[in-house]
Amino acid sequence: MTDASAAFAAAFASEPTGRWAAPGRVNLIGEHTDYNDGFVLPFALQERVVAAAAPSPVPGWTVCSDFAPQPVTFTSTDLGAVEGWAAYVAGVVWALRDAGFEVPPARIAISSDVPVGAGVSSSAALESAVLTALVDLGGLDLPVAARPALAQRAENVYVGAPTGIMDQSASIRCEQGSALFLDCRSLAVEQIPFDLAAAGLAILIVNSNAPHRHVDGEYGARRRSCEEAARILGVPALRDVSPDELDEALTKLDDEVMRRRVRHVVTENQRVLDTVELLRAGRIREIGPLMTASHASMRDDFEITVPEVDVAVRAALAAGAYGARMTGGGFGGCVLALIDADRAQATTAAVERAYAEHGFTAPATWSATPGPGATRLA
Repeated sequence: MTDASAAFAAAFASEPTGRWAAPGRVNLIGEHTDYNDGFVLPFALQERVVAAAAPSPVPGWTVCSDFAPQPVTFTSTDLGAVEGWAAYVAGVVWALRDAGFEVPPARIAISSDVPVGAGVSSSAALESAVLTALVDLGGLDLPVAARPALAQRAENVYVGAPTGIMDQSASIRCEQGSALFLDCRSLAVEQIPFDLAAAGLAILIVNSNAPHRHVDGEYGARRRSCEEAARILGVPALRDVSPDELDEALTKLDDEVMRRRVRHVVTENQRVLDTVELLRAGRIREIGPLMTASHASMRDDFEITVPEVDVAVRAALAAGAYGARMTGGGFGGCVLALIDADRAQATTAAVERAYAEHGFTAPATWSATPGPGATRLA
């Protein structure tokens, strides 16, 4: 990651007013439950997007980054025409203005070490860092609790990716050393202690190197199927179907694919609640089987895994992981494995051997430590 301050100075021949950072995230458990008004349990990564910013002396917004060679400038008159990576920045400006805020003209330099296309919400981290910077620069009265919904609106409406609110909530509201238990209906949050080191454990992240994309049709198709099922079942959202009611609900659905989608969401919500109870009791190792069951549900019922992530899960479990699952929207991305801290190297080697045997591109791995949400650095 380049230094955002140095990038700002090089691009604009001046010093930034400050630097703001927002992290990527992984979801410990609770996949595709967010847009079904359900429960999720993400935690923030140490990897983050940093935005160095300052007020602009001229109208409009100019943004540059360490992953694109040319700066992008847009004004209020051409705000709707921004494409590519800069659309996530323009989307935040648009969403703020649409909510009635006077957004300060600004110059922004972006640096990031959040992997792109790995299912760890690099887009939400970008949106959240820019949003935090603009709120501070403009002295905008936007409470922290209200910020994830605004950032989500930027991604849903402006960018066109139909994501739920989990990613932005995690990037903005997570705390160091905790997982964020989020009720996606009420938006109530609870910080759940997740001290892996004290338990002698680690979360190994395996980047499958099978990139995913949310703007394509598959993610949207899953969401539409869930919404249609809720309509048929006469409930506001699939969150309102309890595990005890699941069998009866499935008999009301004629489409086998839709039945599988519903089964995943209902059982996944319960897995989140069970995981939270175990973590509250300090029983971290015991969440492993719930993670593995979550992966099986994503593979068989929601059908969002790919061979690379399935192989990584199997290899991690064979190497002794307590549990393993894909994280993120699916169709690629990362796998989480809950392991003893001293098993990181051995687990990584096992996954690498399995990848080589299948002819896959070698994965990238690292250990994740729950980090803080969006903040001003200086």
